[in-house]
Amino acid sequence: MSDLASTATPTMLWFNRKSVGYVILAIALLLTLTKFILPADLIRPPDWLVLSFANWINALFAFLRDDLGLMQVTRAFAAGVEWLLDVTANLLYGKNRWPRIGPLPWLVVALTVFMIGYALKGWRLALLSGGTFVWIAVLGQWKWAMETLSVIVVAAPIAILLGLVLGIAAWRRNWVEQTINPILNVAQSLPHFAYMIPVVVFIGIGPKAGAIVTIIFATPPMIRMTLLGLKKVPPEVVESGQMCGSTSWQLLRHVRIPTARTEILIGVNQVIMQCLAMVVLASFIGMPGLGQKLLQLLQALKIGRSIEIGVTIVLIAMSLDRCSKAWAEKQPMHFPRGTPFWQRHKLLLVWCGLMVFAVLLSQIWPLAHEVKRSQAFTISKELDVLADWVITILKPYSDWLRAFLIVNVLIPMRDGYLWLPYSAVLLLFAGIGWLIGGLRSALVCLAFIGLIAMSGWWDRAMITAYMVSFAVFIAALIGLPLGIWASFRPKRSKAVLLVCDTAQTFPSFIYLIPVVMLFGVNDVAAIGAVVVFGMVPMTRYTIEGLRGVPEALIEASNMSGATRGQQLWTVGLPLALPTIMVGVNQTVMFSLFMVIIAAFIGTQDLGQEMQRALSSTDVGKGLVLGLCVAFMGLMVDHLIVRWSADRKQALGLS
Repeated sequence: MSDLASTATPTMLWFNRKSVGYVILAIALLLTLTKFILPADLIRPPDWLVLSFANWINALFAFLRDDLGLMQVTRAFAAGVEWLLDVTANLLYGKNRWPRIGPLPWLVVALTVFMIGYALKGWRLALLSGGTFVWIAVLGQWKWAMETLSVIVVAAPIAILLGLVLGIAAWRRNWVEQTINPILNVAQSLPHFAYMIPVVVFIGIGPKAGAIVTIIFATPPMIRMTLLGLKKVPPEVVESGQMCGSTSWQLLRHVRIPTARTEILIGVNQVIMQCLAMVVLASFIGMPGLGQKLLQLLQALKIGRSIEIGVTIVLIAMSLDRCSKAWAEKQPMHFPRGTPFWQRHKLLLVWCGLMVFAVLLSQIWPLAHEVKRSQAFTISKELDVLADWVITILKPYSDWLRAFLIVNVLIPMRDGYLWLPYSAVLLLFAGIGWLIGGLRSALVCLAFIGLIAMSGWWDRAMITAYMVSFAVFIAALIGLPLGIWASFRPKRSKAVLLVCDTAQTFPSFIYLIPVVMLFGVNDVAAIGAVVVFGMVPMTRYTIEGLRGVPEALIEASNMSGATRGQQLWTVGLPLALPTIMVGVNQTVMFSLFMVIIAAFIGTQDLGQEMQRALSSTDVGKGLVLGLCVAFMGLMVDHLIVRWSADRKQALGLS
């Protein structure tokens, strides 16, 4: 009898949990259907429910700035960063600051980057990295590109060092990890603009503000990867170091950090790419460089020159990504004791010789020192002609698609989201949370959605939700079949994954160029950019999930006579679904970020209000809006992660 009770209890608990979830969803449906007879307080968040979060945050910032004197501290830090920026700016593009020895000839920089690429991974990477800087120089974009890179050269090392220190602190002290984890979760869910507003209040605008916001934005991934790497160090390695008599510092310096080298260098890669993404967007707070130029050209709808700048940003992103990944993969070289200096440092000596040659050539031939705009090669006119030709051919289709989507899909969908009673939406997500994770998940969902309702930005949040949900649906509609198709053949998978890896290195601004060219400035263009940006993780994780299905199960299905389609539906997709859902999660996060950036081309969501908050330097409003976006992402992340964990456990994959 006791055995029967013990086996029935889990089923009864499952039944009860599901029953409660379905009851909550039924109440949500009932509230929706009876909206016309509901009191106003259940349709829209009432005034008494909306709290003055923005005023509280502004009061806190005023206290920190004026009463605690944080302004002086931040200004002192900003002055140090500005000094470093002056040094790099002088060296890279000749700004009249100390040490007053710049600018370096473009040929010197290009050959240096070429040698770095060759040292890390041979000729292909050398040609990519060196060729990128030749492209920049020849097209007369040197000053803009160096303005961008001068900030990355300063911001990336500071973010890496800060992330390394905080990651070590979180590894050493459990309370530090417990404290820092929720902060990192929120920080990595906040849109880019949310970081800019407090920095503008404390620092002002310009390159130093761009550098500081870049440091803040790029530090979290370094913390996480440092913590992950140190946790993965095998105990045997540590015991070996202890047996040699190493102190705690020596263990960290000579044992733990070298063993965690790969994870730490992956963190370095993420920091560099985050720096490039933020530096491009920091043009909104007066950061000069490629981002500012691209912003101006997009506003003027100069497609040809926008494409040239876009290609430059893409090439820089690819070069930085490939070089930092090659550094993470490259193992240190060790030479026997007594090896001559010239054998240990061949590439360094070759680089020195190339530097002498480049400096002498730049003195003799002015074009090797600087290519002026009047001397630069450009294909912008040809690109304009090509863009006009493409637009002319596609205009009937793009106009029809834009009109169809706006009239028949987007406006009805937006109106439907806005029509829903907020009380029904609260119960909808509480019910979904209960079905997936029980009471805890229901309360987590209720807290996230409830805080959005209490923020006073419910309607704007619903517009953001409608754009993201539609974009994620279209991204899944394209990315899922593409991933399935690519997974059938290893060569095909490798090619598509290479495209996905390359596309993920592009700063988000780049995705605006083709959609603005085709659809103009409207919601369709914004959603198009979101779809293209969000489709990448959807495709990638579908391929990874299907390729990760155990070979034994595939062979078993083959032996049972299953066709490829049956194998996909009965074995592949069910086992790959947890990984595919991680792709959906990433697609949602990517889409939320891109929707906020796409507000630049005209939307009426949280992103538009965030840009207004940035213009008026309203810290409270900007952070509340950013937290609304973060809460949406964190809620989806919680639900998918909880469902995936349960699903993996049920499949025996955990």
